[in-house]
Amino acid sequence: MVYKSFRINFIIRIIVLSATIFLLFYLVAKKSLYFTASLTFIAIIYQIYEIIKYVEKTNRLLKNFLESIRYSDFTRNFQVQGLGSSFDKLQESFNAVITDFQKIRAEKEEHYFYLQTVIQHIGISLIAFHRDGKVEMINNASKKLFQVSNLKMIQDLSGFSEELVNCLLSLKHGENTLVKVVDNEDILKLAIYATEFKINNRQVILVSIKNIQYELEEQEIESWQKLIRVLTHEIMNSITPISSLSTTLTTILDDFGENNTNKFQDEDLETLNEVKLALETIHKRSSGLLHFVDTYRNLTKIPKPNFGIFQVRKLFDNIHRLMQEEIKRKGIECEISINPESLELSADEQLLEQVLINLIKNSIHALEHTANPKIELKAFMNKRGRISIQISDNGQGIIKEVLDKVFIPFFTTKPKGSGIGLSLSKQILRLHGGTITAQSIPNEKTSFTLTF
Repeated sequence: MVYKSFRINFIIRIIVLSATIFLLFYLVAKKSLYFTASLTFIAIIYQIYEIIKYVEKTNRLLKNFLESIRYSDFTRNFQVQGLGSSFDKLQESFNAVITDFQKIRAEKEEHYFYLQTVIQHIGISLIAFHRDGKVEMINNASKKLFQVSNLKMIQDLSGFSEELVNCLLSLKHGENTLVKVVDNEDILKLAIYATEFKINNRQVILVSIKNIQYELEEQEIESWQKLIRVLTHEIMNSITPISSLSTTLTTILDDFGENNTNKFQDEDLETLNEVKLALETIHKRSSGLLHFVDTYRNLTKIPKPNFGIFQVRKLFDNIHRLMQEEIKRKGIECEISINPESLELSADEQLLEQVLINLIKNSIHALEHTANPKIELKAFMNKRGRISIQISDNGQGIIKEVLDKVFIPFFTTKPKGSGIGLSLSKQILRLHGGTITAQSIPNEKTSFTLTF
């Protein structure tokens, strides 16, 4: 029997139970109806069981509701029908709470996926890890930077850079540092900033890592350009009048000497010639300084690249034709390789030819006293997916103390060098959005790598 009211249902069950108990007492009083009394007693036990089960239905409903919250199971609804208006309101309340939790959970999931998308999309490398090195999170920028598909422990980066691993594990909250990493052809200067916080009794270190090599080079070049502009301006202002005056005085002395030759004694003529020689020396040196200053002005007057798409094979063939005679005359073996053969580059072909010719001439000079001289010209895609052009030789090389200075304007290791070639090449690469790096093992291999 199903009743529409829990209260009425419960009262009727109690009345039936009471009547059954009264019947039991009546049968026991008769003393002759023991079998019927036994059946009545069993009926009483069953009715008590049903009443308890009926009453505990609310507790079971509440228990299921609380378990749904505990285990975040918000997929089911609670149905309580035919038990009266009070239970209908209970059902509404339960389902309303479940609906609210579903909304909150959906919002949290949306926020989680939103943050995950931002973290994975952002260009700065982010890594979250524990003090023991266990990694909790690594974004796509970090995977690309370190060339890994996954990272479980910070110590796994020791193959990339032992210094970087030690730095990450020792960083403190709010601390930032700069780490230099030489990764094959690439030189990376990594700016690292650390933040430490606590989540669910776990200490987590979040570090941001950014390669600022290009920005540092750009700032360095801009500083040199400003210095060169100031120096050339001041030197030109001082040297130009001296050169002009020395030329004028020399002309005046020549005219004066020709018109008054018979009036001078030998001592006077000798003095006059010495003055003329001194003026010629001043003019010669001032002209040399003007040429020197004008040469370094080129560092601040590089034309903007005229970008075009061309095959690297065409570029290499042009360079080889230009330098072939000199390379052959010096007895140098030249090896050219392009992988893939169809590799194309977007750049200013003429400016890039100028850079490559300068680098090849440097290699030829470095091979002057080398047995079995060899130059390698290679083009390939590096492991970060960027186009690289590399010029290598087995010449005398560059010592470690000098290697970091070769791109500085005015610095040169050649007796008659100007110190402008490599600096000019670096600026041309910067205008292309690329970099040029140098690596050298003296008397074994020296490489200059252009990366676009």
